[in-house]
Amino acid sequence: MAWDELGRDADDKNQRDRDKWIGVYIGVLAVLLAVCAMGGGNASKEATLKNIEATNVWGFFQAKNLRRHVLRLEVDELELTALANPSFTPDARAAIEAKIAQYKKIDAELTSNPATNEGLDELFTRGKALEAERDVAMRQDPYFDYGEALLQIAIVLGGVAIISGGSMILATSAVMGALGALMTLNGFTLFLDIPFIG
Repeated sequence: MAWDELGRDADDKNQRDRDKWIGVYIGVLAVLLAVCAMGGGNASKEATLKNIEATNVWGFFQAKNLRRHVLRLEVDELELTALANPSFTPDARAAIEAKIAQYKKIDAELTSNPATNEGLDELFTRGKALEAERDVAMRQDPYFDYGEALLQIAIVLGGVAIISGGSMILATSAVMGALGALMTLNGFTLFLDIPFIG
């Protein structure tokens, strides 16, 4: 009978040790889940922020482009007016030419203005850069979503493995946890482009 009790005590100790290690494993998964959730939240916020910024830049771009177009139409009209009226006085011609020169100078500043970084050329570059940043964040987000789901499933299966003592459930949890960790890592690095995600 003493041998049976010793055997049961050894089995109980082994089970407790196994459960402790599974608990540590679940703790590690929970930390990975927190990192994954943070990465997903940041990617989602970044995508929204960059989309808003890009929209603002493109709105500013369109307003400046419209203004430039109006100036060009005005220049064309002034040039045609000067050609159609050869009888203008020299002062009138000089005033028209001065106005044309002024409009052309404004047109050039609207087209490119490195000093303010708000010319159409600069705004176009900024808009495209913001769109690229938004697109990266949008590509990252689904990996974090899948990573979160896989890590949550792994945690649940780890808990079930403690209760049931099932090694197969624990192995399934480990596979899910590894996949969740890989998805999380890929969310940060975009090392792999998995076609069906995103």
